[in-house]
Amino acid sequence: MPLSSAEIASALATIVGADAVVSDTAKMGAYLNEPRKRFHKTAAAVVTPPSVEALQAVVRWANENHVGLIPQGGNTGLVGAQVPLFGTEVIVSLARLDRIRSIDTAAGVMTAEAGVILENAHRAAEAEGAMFPLWLASQGSARIGGVLSSNAGGVNVLAYGNARELTMGVEAVLADGRLYQGLNALKKDNTGYDLKDLLVGAEGTLGIITAATLKIFPLPEDHETALVNVASPEAALDVFQLMRQRLSSRLNAFELIPHIGLDFQLRHGMLDADPTASPSPWYALIEVTRMAGTEPGALQSALEATFEKSLISDAVIAESLADRTRMWAFREQMSECQSKEGASIKHDVSVPIAAVPALISEGSAAAERLSPGIRPVPFGHMGDGNIHFNFSQPAGADPKAFMSQYDEALHEVIYDVVLKLGGSVSAEHGIGQLKTDLLKQVKDPVALEMMRAIKTALDPNGILNPGKMLGFEPS
Repeated sequence: MPLSSAEIASALATIVGADAVVSDTAKMGAYLNEPRKRFHKTAAAVVTPPSVEALQAVVRWANENHVGLIPQGGNTGLVGAQVPLFGTEVIVSLARLDRIRSIDTAAGVMTAEAGVILENAHRAAEAEGAMFPLWLASQGSARIGGVLSSNAGGVNVLAYGNARELTMGVEAVLADGRLYQGLNALKKDNTGYDLKDLLVGAEGTLGIITAATLKIFPLPEDHETALVNVASPEAALDVFQLMRQRLSSRLNAFELIPHIGLDFQLRHGMLDADPTASPSPWYALIEVTRMAGTEPGALQSALEATFEKSLISDAVIAESLADRTRMWAFREQMSECQSKEGASIKHDVSVPIAAVPALISEGSAAAERLSPGIRPVPFGHMGDGNIHFNFSQPAGADPKAFMSQYDEALHEVIYDVVLKLGGSVSAEHGIGQLKTDLLKQVKDPVALEMMRAIKTALDPNGILNPGKMLGFEPS
């Protein structure tokens, strides 16, 4: 017979101490209330192990008793990977594993535990004159373990890569409680399967990441940031290509933003001032890293070339930290501002960079045919083809009726466009419990069989994040 919640909480308290267990549902809110409020199951208990050894003991017990475990970082995930699916699982919070174990600026490596808040990792690197370049809107609460488990992207993927590319090694507790000690700082290690890459992006279904060695880089001298006016996504693509030619690896961000996003934010008082040079159908937020010893003005010079080719109609270059902060606030508030306009349907997708204009035009047209008056709000990382293709309800529509009628249908038509263009239905948010059925529809059957074989080999009792990604039922 399955253990009751009371029996689970009692056993966990014996293993890690009563102060490391939350058994009262009324006190679980911070662990259960995920950002989009789409998932509403409770948990059998929450456990906060104070050490890696304590976590190993918890996992061994769970494996022996067939109790599902959900690894959780900062609870900022958007697809439900970090919250319960069945209501019988135990949430394992890594918040107490929050040490920066070491920083070696000469080697360009920082070793951080899974519970380190991303913003604190930034500060630790900066204190040593270095930079950890993974930047997210949720960096004040997202934790390293969750960032790696979801293979997070962010705004600097263009120059530095996503979480997997920034990870050199990981330490993780496996389903039977053994510790995989894969922390290393080797740039070359050709000794078999890359197990680190298997665990990063696995959403806690293959092991619970407890620490990682991360790439850090010299701290930039400064950033050059501009917000430019472009007539269309096609024009933005031309600007991007010219920027890459002129700036090469110094170009670290190229974000596409529609004018409707500016309307939303100004209407709801989310910006203290308009950060743009003048009204435009679209904007591109462009940022260049300036390293020590390099002359300023590279971005301005490149922008002058775009003016000469009539690719942009206007631009404003940040002249202060306040200007740069305002420009990035405009970009980072794009998701939040939609909630103030009623219901919205969101898609985290990617296509080949050259296909971004077609994605936006074809997807917007398909959505309008489905729901006349719907408001497309596509924005995001044009430099790597990852567009957050969101849609706000028609002005004045009833939010519940809109979601009930169009949520599933709109996903279908947008994903059809994405797949036709050779794209992915999940660019950086992951699969979690939101997209398990979708994954089965779009993933190559052989790839799915390989994934299931790996899952079965590493977690035969199915205790690690049961039901997530591949849709396994708990044992």
